[in-house]
Amino acid sequence: MNIRKAVIPVAGLGTRFLPATKAIPKEMLTIVDRPTIQYIVEEAVASGIEQVIFVTSEGKSAIENHFDYDFALDTVLHMKKKENLAEELNHISNLIDIVSVRQKKPLGLGHAIWSTRNVVGNEPFAVLLGDDLVLSDEPCCRQMISLFDDVQESIVAIQRVPRDQTKSYGIVEGKPYDERTYTVDRMVEKPAPGVTDSDMAIIGRYILRPEIFSLLEETEPGHGGEIQLTDALLKLSRQRAMYAYEFQGTRFDAGDKLGYLKAIIAFGLRHPELGKEFRKHIKQVAENF
Repeated sequence: MNIRKAVIPVAGLGTRFLPATKAIPKEMLTIVDRPTIQYIVEEAVASGIEQVIFVTSEGKSAIENHFDYDFALDTVLHMKKKENLAEELNHISNLIDIVSVRQKKPLGLGHAIWSTRNVVGNEPFAVLLGDDLVLSDEPCCRQMISLFDDVQESIVAIQRVPRDQTKSYGIVEGKPYDERTYTVDRMVEKPAPGVTDSDMAIIGRYILRPEIFSLLEETEPGHGGEIQLTDALLKLSRQRAMYAYEFQGTRFDAGDKLGYLKAIIAFGLRHPELGKEFRKHIKQVAENF
């Protein structure tokens, strides 16, 4: 089975970025010259995904509009002879086929993914969370798809985190499968101190088999009164093999203010037009402070 579809949940309120997100979806906050959601979609495209499914909510139309064709804007750009900019915007609108599904109740990530069941259908799919930006030579999603091609089972992306931060993540316990891959024995959502000795934290990239939908439907609300994806994944891991993959690359939590600033610097330094001058500026700032 091949991975053709990717689910990108974008229904959250973005409370960590208020007041900036009072009227603007957090996914539309920019990293250098493009919104964070565009980086996520571009990762999916670069990984061979054919269709993106946004899980949206009220007030998120700006995300859909960003990937739509704007006839009036295109006309103005051509009239002003800004052909390169018009070409870039048309490229964005033609990146990939996009479908939007409304999450009717704010019941968490598990519920958001369950809401896509009729669009995804009976096939494995990727999940990319909009808060997590991964800077890597090979797209993180592509790395996971390569592993799925071998194992044909669900996969969660993981990174090592300090012990005092495990309470903020879903944590995986497992045994080594190969150099960067582990077979999953247990998962704990935001564990209290002493609950687990593992430092393998789940980040916002998944490859899921379609069996996850029936398990999500049966899952009772857990931590925070939400339907937790981790709870359904644990049930799935008891039915069949599941893998945790320690991806190659650097992950930034763009939903956190400090992580967002770190992402701006990292992506800015790699920008093809601005990177050289930005590097000089960062060096000057560091020397002066």
